[in-house]
Formats: sequence, C-alpha cells, structure tokens
Amino acid sequence: MSAYRFDMLRHWPLIAAGVSAVMLAIAHGFETFGGLAPCELCLHQREVYWVAIVVALVGFVAARLLRRRWAPPLACWVLAAVFLIGAGLAAYHAGVEWRWWPGPSRCTGSAFKISGALDLNAPVVMCDHAAWRLFGLSLAGYNAIISLGAALIGFVLIYRSRRVV
Repeated sequence: MSAYRFDMLRHWPLIAAGVSAVMLAIAHGFETFGGLAPCELCLHQREVYWVAIVVALVGFVAARLLRRRWAPPLACWVLAAVFLIGAGLAAYHAGVEWRWWPGPSRCTGSAFKISGALDLNAPVVMCDHAAWRLFGLSLAGYNAIISLGAALIGFVLIYRSRRVV
C-alpha cells in the first residue's frame, strides 16, 4: 500500500501552480465578465500568484527532470513563504476595505495622485471600497483565507516530511 501512497510533498508544486492559476482565472473572470476593475492592491495580490506559479514550475522541473532530491522540500518552503506573503497582503487589503487601517494614499480616500497622461474617462478604482462581498467577505478576504490555507498546507508538508526522514 505504501508503494501507491500519494506523495503530497512531491506533487505540491504542481498543485500549488494549479491553485494559483485558478485564483488568477477567477480574478480575471470577475474583471472580464463581472465588470469589477481591480485596484492597485488587487493587482499586487495577483503578482503573488504569478510568483507562486514560477516557483512551483521551477521546483517541479528541478525535482522531476533534474532529479534533485532537495527540490521538493525547498519548493515547498518557498511556496509556503510566498503564499504567507500573499495572505498578509490580502488581509491588509481586507483591513483597508473595512477601514481598520489606512491604505496607500495612491488608491484610498478622496485624494489620488495623477501621473502621466490624464484620461478623464478612466475609472478610478479605490482600494478602500470592496467591489463585491459574499457573506460579509470581500474578494480580498477570500484571497487571504485561501492563501493562508495554501501556506499552512506547505508548512504541514514540510513538518510531515521531516518526521518521516
């Protein structure tokens, strides 16, 4: 039975890349089909998922094609850190939306900085207004929960792999 055991540590980079791709697809879906333009903090949250995809693919290639035994644990560590950063950024954004703390001056309140050409028809997307909520949570709130869950999975896998060795 242990020969058929699913080695989550070895597969986590691909799963993490898939989760990241799905999260990006959902964000782009809300933007494209739902008409919800992203604010500056939303775009930064997307960057985290792009980084996770790159880390996951590099970890997968190093583990599978180059046969490096250190690659899955290292990829797991880096992915856990990336998702933890993403959870922190998303929680910060959710807190800005709830006005628990101030957000960046570039996208909150009534003041905003104009740089470059001025397009008076371009919508100004404010970071302190949640564009959509479900059960009281905004997209940033759900992103924080999902990113934290992915980080915790990574840390659990690291812990479990150390106990096995």
